[in-house]
Amino acid sequence: MSSLPVPAPTALTAAQCRAGRALIEWSQAQLSQSASIDVQTIADFERRIRAVDETTRRRLRATLEAAGVMFISENGGGAGVRLRFSREEVWEVNRWEDEGGVSGEDDIP
Repeated sequence: MSSLPVPAPTALTAAQCRAGRALIEWSQAQLSQSASIDVQTIADFERRIRAVDETTRRRLRATLEAAGVMFISENGGGAGVRLRFSREEVWEVNRWEDEGGVSGEDDIP
């Protein structure tokens, strides 16, 4: 009898929560309102005073992701967060990369 793999729990550390909020410039109150989680719970979690359950971590993470935060999983270099690029930003980066030309040093002092 074979069993299906069980997905790992959604990792969200206190540091990732704080960093995610900082990236999108949200207060604890804004995250609290958007995630429908008590602001004191968020404050205690971020200060590592209180552990939160899996459901709460999932709601916090989903709310931050919906606001543009991307979570980087542990890959040997450490877990982290970054902002998600919009479609327009991806298009701009691709356009810059395709401009070609010889790269050189700037004459800026």
